[in-house]
Amino acid sequence: MKYDTIVIGAGSAGAAIATRLTEDPDHSVLLLEAGPDYPDLESLPDEVKYGYATGTEITTSDHNWQFMARATDQAEIHVPRGKVTGGSSAINGQIFLRGMPEDYDDWASWGNDEWSFQKMLPYFRKIETDTTYQDDPGDFHGSDGPIICHRFPRETWQAPSIAFEKAALAAGFPACEDANSPGSTGVGPLALNNPNGIRWSTALGYLGLSRHRLNLTIRPDVLVRRVVMDTSGPRPKATGVEVDSGGETYIVEADEIVVSAGAVGSPQILMLSGIGPKGHLSEHGINSVLDLPGVGQNLRDHPMLFVNWKTKPEVDLDAMGPRIQLTLRYTAEGSELENDMIVYMVTAAAERSDRGGLRTEVDRIQMNLCINLAKGSGELKLNSADPSDTVVLDYNYLEEEEDRRRFRDGIRMLVELGENPDMRELIESRITPSQADLESDEALNDWMMREVMTGHHISCTAKMGPESDPMAVVDQFGKVHGADGLRVADASIMPDCVRANINATVIAMGERIADFIREGR
Repeated sequence: MKYDTIVIGAGSAGAAIATRLTEDPDHSVLLLEAGPDYPDLESLPDEVKYGYATGTEITTSDHNWQFMARATDQAEIHVPRGKVTGGSSAINGQIFLRGMPEDYDDWASWGNDEWSFQKMLPYFRKIETDTTYQDDPGDFHGSDGPIICHRFPRETWQAPSIAFEKAALAAGFPACEDANSPGSTGVGPLALNNPNGIRWSTALGYLGLSRHRLNLTIRPDVLVRRVVMDTSGPRPKATGVEVDSGGETYIVEADEIVVSAGAVGSPQILMLSGIGPKGHLSEHGINSVLDLPGVGQNLRDHPMLFVNWKTKPEVDLDAMGPRIQLTLRYTAEGSELENDMIVYMVTAAAERSDRGGLRTEVDRIQMNLCINLAKGSGELKLNSADPSDTVVLDYNYLEEEEDRRRFRDGIRMLVELGENPDMRELIESRITPSQADLESDEALNDWMMREVMTGHHISCTAKMGPESDPMAVVDQFGKVHGADGLRVADASIMPDCVRANINATVIAMGERIADFIREGR
């Protein structure tokens, strides 16, 4: 059978695209997923189902690709990505925060005028049911979308959350009741897509609406080898996908292929299909179909550092409670980028899993600090022409002095917050960074280079932009430059990362590109 559309990847964007396209009963969609599929809430494994009330480690789960990457010359890091229907929305931290309006307006100014904040806002409303504002959604919230989000009411805040808010307000930061309202800044509750502790992924929210449709075929446990490109005409045209399934190799055909395998998987699939930097492809014996040097470049993320404190023995740390309820967004001193920094207050934490920590063995509270718009960028390359092989990921963190400066100032600010009297009621001692790490810029730089890790928001590895941009991979409709019948739709096509967790943005991007497809654009 030949499909109208094949969508590669059932993650944040792919599940949304498949669901919206199949609203037309005459449009057939094949949705391919490398991981397993669980058809209902009851069948979900605990580490996927529960956003926080689980003792099962998602970081070492089979539902996680468990990539490794170079962070700096002194740090190798784990890069979790979802390998299950729902993609990374099925294993993430459930933070449903939008970027700044300026993020999307910047995208538009770079030749992508369909992606301004005013054009994105209807999609942000469309994707969500925000139960905090359901009775009065106003201009900025949705009340009947597939993804359920909420904020923890003040009476449910745990002691570290309460102390953190008091410390931040005492330090002069403003209160912020709704971080998804344009122009908001300061400390307050986060929008989270974990109603009643359930991680509300796109597998639940979107595929729950569409998996019964006769025109949608979901095929899990399928490894995509490459997109099949017909090069006999004036422009290469995508005609199908070569896959491994059940120990056999097949080619499935469609009028259009949409690659939604994420910021790691999508550039890998493009390169395996002969689309990418010609010289790099030749190193692995891959014939070049389209020489697009931007594939795998411009890797963007939010680098993250932890400040940890050991709590007093009488402080009750709830390993099965919500780990994050509040955030602080602020602008670094001397920065021209509003809200370029973000802090997450973690109410109960353990040693890092890559250092032997177990989720349930909580012994500390933690403030996580991220640079929301880092100056530096990294790259992704093939390790081999084998589609089952992992890629080479280099985040190249902290190469820019401005990134190091903002981190140093931010870490010192968080240490000071820990000295607030309300925080001191909970804290016995600081674990990291040590006093020696704080003694000089050089010592703090060394500590940061060892400790920096991913904020889990990898993006921009196949960025959108006009053909005049030599590093652009797709146009603003997701169409691959120089090819027919082929689009990319996920975090990889962001021109730059947004000043927020990216899941809400990626889902909205899936909705937007589904509309482009339906409109014939």
